[in-house]
Amino acid sequence: MVVKEKRGRRRYVAFNLDTSFNKESLIAKLRSITSPNDPPYIIQCSAGWAIVRCSPDKTDDITTIIQKADPMSRSLCTSGTLRTLRERYPKLKETRPHARKKGTT
Repeated sequence: MVVKEKRGRRRYVAFNLDTSFNKESLIAKLRSITSPNDPPYIIQCSAGWAIVRCSPDKTDDITTIIQKADPMSRSLCTSGTLRTLRERYPKLKETRPHARKKGTT
Protein backbone atom coordinates (compact mmCIF):
# COMPACT_ATOMS: atom_id res chain seq x y z
CA MET A 1 0.00 0.00 0.00
CA VAL A 2 1.29 3.44 -0.94
CA VAL A 3 1.82 5.89 1.93
CA LYS A 4 -0.36 8.52 0.23
CA GLU A 5 -3.26 6.07 0.31
CA LYS A 6 -2.95 5.83 4.10
CA ARG A 7 -2.38 9.46 5.10
CA GLY A 8 -3.61 11.33 2.05
CA ARG A 9 -1.86 13.91 -0.08
CA ARG A 10 -0.35 17.02 1.40
CA ARG A 11 0.26 20.53 0.16
CA TYR A 12 2.78 23.02 1.43
CA VAL A 13 1.99 26.73 1.18
CA ALA A 14 4.75 29.35 1.41
CA PHE A 15 3.97 32.75 2.91
CA ASN A 16 5.64 36.10 3.48
CA LEU A 17 4.78 37.33 6.99
CA ASP A 18 5.65 40.13 9.36
CA THR A 19 9.19 39.52 10.61
CA SER A 20 7.99 39.68 14.23
CA PHE A 21 6.43 36.21 13.89
CA ASN A 22 8.29 33.09 14.90
CA LYS A 23 6.87 29.56 14.91
CA GLU A 24 5.56 29.74 18.48
CA SER A 25 3.91 33.15 18.11
CA LEU A 26 2.30 32.15 14.81
CA ILE A 27 0.90 28.96 16.35
CA ALA A 28 -0.48 30.96 19.30
CA LYS A 29 -2.13 33.46 16.95
CA LEU A 30 -3.61 30.67 14.81
CA ARG A 31 -4.99 28.91 17.91
CA SER A 32 -6.83 32.09 18.85
CA ILE A 33 -8.39 32.25 15.37
CA THR A 34 -9.13 28.55 14.79
CA SER A 35 -10.01 25.68 17.09
CA PRO A 36 -7.33 25.61 19.83
CA ASN A 37 -6.87 21.86 19.36
CA ASP A 38 -6.61 21.95 15.58
CA PRO A 39 -4.42 24.81 14.30
CA PRO A 40 -2.78 24.45 10.88
CA TYR A 41 0.58 22.67 10.97
CA ILE A 42 3.49 25.09 10.68
CA ILE A 43 6.56 23.49 9.09
CA GLN A 44 8.79 26.51 9.58
CA CYS A 45 8.45 30.19 10.39
CA SER A 46 11.30 32.68 10.72
CA ALA A 47 12.70 35.86 9.18
CA GLY A 48 9.36 36.78 7.61
CA TRP A 49 8.90 33.45 5.81
CA ALA A 50 6.64 30.51 6.67
CA ILE A 51 5.57 27.15 5.30
CA VAL A 52 2.23 25.65 6.32
CA ARG A 53 1.15 22.05 5.61
CA CYS A 54 -2.45 21.18 4.73
CA SER A 55 -4.55 18.86 2.62
CA PRO A 56 -5.12 19.80 -1.04
CA ASP A 57 -8.72 20.87 -0.45
CA LYS A 58 -7.76 23.21 2.44
CA THR A 59 -5.23 25.46 0.69
CA ASP A 60 -7.70 28.32 0.24
CA ASP A 61 -8.82 28.00 3.87
CA ILE A 62 -5.20 28.11 5.08
CA THR A 63 -4.54 31.26 3.06
CA THR A 64 -7.61 32.91 4.61
CA ILE A 65 -6.59 31.89 8.14
CA ILE A 66 -3.03 33.19 7.71
CA GLN A 67 -4.46 36.44 6.30
CA LYS A 68 -6.53 36.80 9.50
CA ALA A 69 -3.45 36.17 11.63
CA ASP A 70 -1.35 38.69 9.69
CA PRO A 71 -3.26 40.98 7.31
CA MET A 72 0.01 41.94 5.59
CA SER A 73 0.87 38.30 4.78
CA ARG A 74 1.05 37.09 1.21
CA SER A 75 0.71 33.57 -0.13
CA LEU A 76 3.61 32.92 -2.50
CA CYS A 77 3.29 29.41 -3.81
CA THR A 78 1.63 26.05 -3.15
CA SER A 79 3.55 22.84 -3.77
CA GLY A 80 3.34 19.13 -3.13
CA THR A 81 6.93 19.03 -1.84
CA LEU A 82 9.03 21.08 0.55
CA ARG A 83 12.00 20.70 -1.76
CA THR A 84 10.28 22.60 -4.56
CA LEU A 85 9.38 25.51 -2.27
CA ARG A 86 12.88 25.71 -0.84
CA GLU A 87 14.50 25.62 -4.28
CA ARG A 88 12.17 28.32 -5.59
CA TYR A 89 12.67 30.55 -2.54
CA PRO A 90 16.26 30.26 -1.25
CA LYS A 91 15.38 32.20 1.93
CA LEU A 92 13.20 29.26 2.98
CA LYS A 93 16.19 26.96 2.53
CA GLU A 94 18.43 29.25 4.59
CA THR A 95 15.97 29.59 7.47
CA ARG A 96 14.80 25.99 7.63
CA PRO A 97 15.09 24.25 11.00
CA HIS A 98 17.78 21.64 11.47
CA ALA A 99 16.67 18.09 10.79
CA ARG A 100 16.00 15.91 13.80
CA LYS A 101 18.35 13.00 14.20
CA LYS A 102 16.68 9.61 14.03
CA GLY A 103 17.03 7.32 17.00
CA THR A 104 17.73 10.07 19.56
CA THR A 105 15.32 11.34 22.15
